[in-house]
Amino acid sequence: MFEGFTTERIKTSGAELAVTRGGNGAPLMLVHGYPQTHVMWHKVAPELAKHFTVIAPDLRGYGASSKPSGDHDHLAYSKRAMALDLVEVMSALGFQQFNIAGHDRGARVTYRLALDHPQRVRRAAVLDIIPTLEQFERMDRVSARAAYHWFFLAQPAPFPETLIGRDPDYFLDHSLGSWRGRADAFTPEALAAYRQAFRNPEMIHATCEDYRAGITCDCAHDATDREARRKIRCPLLVLWGARRSRARLDEIWKLWAEDVRGEPIECGHFIPEEAPEATLHHLIPFFEQ
Repeated sequence: MFEGFTTERIKTSGAELAVTRGGNGAPLMLVHGYPQTHVMWHKVAPELAKHFTVIAPDLRGYGASSKPSGDHDHLAYSKRAMALDLVEVMSALGFQQFNIAGHDRGARVTYRLALDHPQRVRRAAVLDIIPTLEQFERMDRVSARAAYHWFFLAQPAPFPETLIGRDPDYFLDHSLGSWRGRADAFTPEALAAYRQAFRNPEMIHATCEDYRAGITCDCAHDATDREARRKIRCPLLVLWGARRSRARLDEIWKLWAEDVRGEPIECGHFIPEEAPEATLHHLIPFFEQ
């Protein structure tokens, strides 16, 4: 799925990340979401590599990357810790400033990185999310039911880990099937890669820790930034699946960033896999500016 790309492992101060890299040009980091790995970019990465040096890591806790132990405050899986991993990976590769695009949980790491390390980010794109604190504050009974996993995965260990671990393929397939907008979103090769990674009990635990951080320290970090009126300074592209949200997500992001542009795409949640051509149509000109 990544012909011509190389893979390597890069140690950070808190983890060791598996990194897939290819192409030439300005650096562009692609950050995956839950419950996937870097493989989710496989339909767009080869074309992006014609324009950019593409760096696609597995986040800490996911895929082939290391899975640090959780802690009482879930800080090891805060988006702040994950963002620092990515900054250190790019430093190790010799990139002091870079473009970044993130989807789902990876988009949460992306905007946290842009807030915490503004000097490192040239341009950023977030796919199918709004800020974590905004997400919780804007939920009603309908949206909370649709986002039930936010609350299930955040339950104390080992409750969700035990239930998911009984049949990880079922939980993975149910999640992917519930959030996609088209039945053929995932290739057999990608789906096999997701299943193989998700069968690892350590990944199940780490991804639960990701959501425990989301409802605790990630919201606290967002609240601190909002109170301080700190905003994302770099240009921000917001893309979202029109079949998942009727709202203009870019309008919400204008509360958090100084320079926002955005468009809905006719698909479900998994934008790069459901609508790769549209994804490229937006990402390439935005990052080439």
